[in-house]
Amino acid sequence: MLKVMIAENDPISVAMIEGSLIDHGYEVCGIACTVDEGVEIAQFHNPDLAILDMKLANGGLGTDIAARLDHVRIGILYATRNVSEVLLNVADGDACITKPYRSKDLVRGLEVVAGIISTGIASPPFPRGFQLLDGAIHIGTSG
Repeated sequence: MLKVMIAENDPISVAMIEGSLIDHGYEVCGIACTVDEGVEIAQFHNPDLAILDMKLANGGLGTDIAARLDHVRIGILYATRNVSEVLLNVADGDACITKPYRSKDLVRGLEVVAGIISTGIASPPFPRGFQLLDGAIHIGTSG
């Protein structure tokens, strides 16, 4: 069972994300509202994957969590209303998905990121609103 950390400061979004992940067999190992909480959770629980909202409490950014985890390799899926903001700020991460998204698209996006971490290949189909981030990711074929 893959462990997932969530960094999101909207309680309604957190409930939807957590419920979807649990329904699809993921273990949610922690929920953070701030950058510091996200870093603590990642260091303590060593998650396999993270869903990071771009805008967190106290003016923090999801990209700040990723940047502070330079010694830990976690599959990162950013969730944001503004993909260009991720693209401008991203130093670390694998993909992003645009809000609002459907639960099934979030879960599929996380599956793609898990594949990148385990094989180095991003395997289609990609969900609606999903975008790979720059990097040496080989895109596989689905058949």
